Amino acid sequence: PTITGFLHLGGLRTALYNYIFAKKHQGTFILRVEDTDQNRVVPGAAEGIEDMLDWAGIPPDESPGRGGPAGPYVQSRRLELGAAYRCFCSPQRLELLRRDALRRQQTPRYDNRCRHLAPAEVAQKLSQGLDCVIRFRLEKGVEPFQDLVYGWNKHEVAEVEGDPVILKGDGFPTYHLANVVDDHHMGITHVLRGTEWLASTSKHLLLYKAFGWEPPQFGHLPLLLNKDGGKLSKRQGDIFLERFARDGFLPEALLDIVTNCGSGFAEKQMGRTLEELISQFEVGRITTHSALLDLEALPEFNRIHLTRRIENQGLRQELVRELQGLVELVYGDQQVDPDVLENEYVERVLLLRKGHISLLKNLVSSDYSYLWVRPSVSRQQLQTISAEVDEIGKLVLGLMTRQAAALTVEELNKDLRSLQKQTRGTKYSSMMQLLRLVL
Repeated sequence: PTITGFLHLGGLRTALYNYIFAKKHQGTFILRVEDTDQNRVVPGAAEGIEDMLDWAGIPPDESPGRGGPAGPYVQSRRLELGAAYRCFCSPQRLELLRRDALRRQQTPRYDNRCRHLAPAEVAQKLSQGLDCVIRFRLEKGVEPFQDLVYGWNKHEVAEVEGDPVILKGDGFPTYHLANVVDDHHMGITHVLRGTEWLASTSKHLLLYKAFGWEPPQFGHLPLLLNKDGGKLSKRQGDIFLERFARDGFLPEALLDIVTNCGSGFAEKQMGRTLEELISQFEVGRITTHSALLDLEALPEFNRIHLTRRIENQGLRQELVRELQGLVELVYGDQQVDPDVLENEYVERVLLLRKGHISLLKNLVSSDYSYLWVRPSVSRQQLQTISAEVDEIGKLVLGLMTRQAAALTVEELNKDLRSLQKQTRGTKYSSMMQLLRLVL
């Protein structure tokens, strides 16, 4: 991933498919971050991506944080240069080319002007101190390649675009060069990436050919779309993993939903664990159809996985501690009875509401406040019903101390009518209203 932002659902889906493919074939899952666009690098994004992969339960075997034999794992630390040519065209000339193409309703492309400079001309321009970038010479007649998902493919890049910049004026490679060089030096055998890179693969294969290197096998994953068919946008704050973690969703529920809406498995099935995803996955089952992600279904996915955690004794103890923290956070000094924080009590609550809640934090909502705090009613509220609240309380307590063996609805009705007659002037309906409030 690039580190121009933090990990979102689309990035999670791509990482997950690479992870389960690597684990299924006893391979190595590597996180390498792309930082070639230095102007857009977000501080802390690389660490954030690694943290979220750890949280999601799909940690990389090798990464910037973990290290490993195929390092470095950051693109800017491997700046070798391939065979290409220097381009001295100014930004102003390139902008004129772009505007001219748009005016003629054509796709903007570089006209390869500097490709034909003689060595002496290049030397003269360098001696004058002119700025330059390095471009890669695109060949016509690219060879088709077999994509793991889309089958045989090729894109005649030389016919639709000019020679691309592979090394910028600041000495940093563009994604295309850095990606190819890094994959080779890190011994990458398989790349599963988003379908938006399918059209660039022929260009990458030309770079491999220029270096004389064996390319990896590529598989392009179809787009992950919103339920309405719109593309998931990084600019939507509600698709970043930090938001789901903060809201209390379980990582296994997210892994489940992003694979359930896509392909690569024999059948759709809710509630799959990571181990089941690895065992059932077949790259040949990935289709080219876009995956529609219905986030409204996420609470139901979470309910299934939360139920599974509650049923597991070890994981249940973790939930007990988490729920205790939530109760203290939400109710704080409202608590009257410290017994509600005892492990045994909290565990009973979890087991009783297993299957009924989608999120652990549901148990500290107002609907469940009675589990954690004693109901409290002000004397003023009681006295608006009847001024005889204390007397009625004593009468009811007296009734409760009697032998309960003979209690029936008929007997209780008689007893309550009898109590009302012992008051100075409280109506039966008011007395019953008081009792209901107490209950």
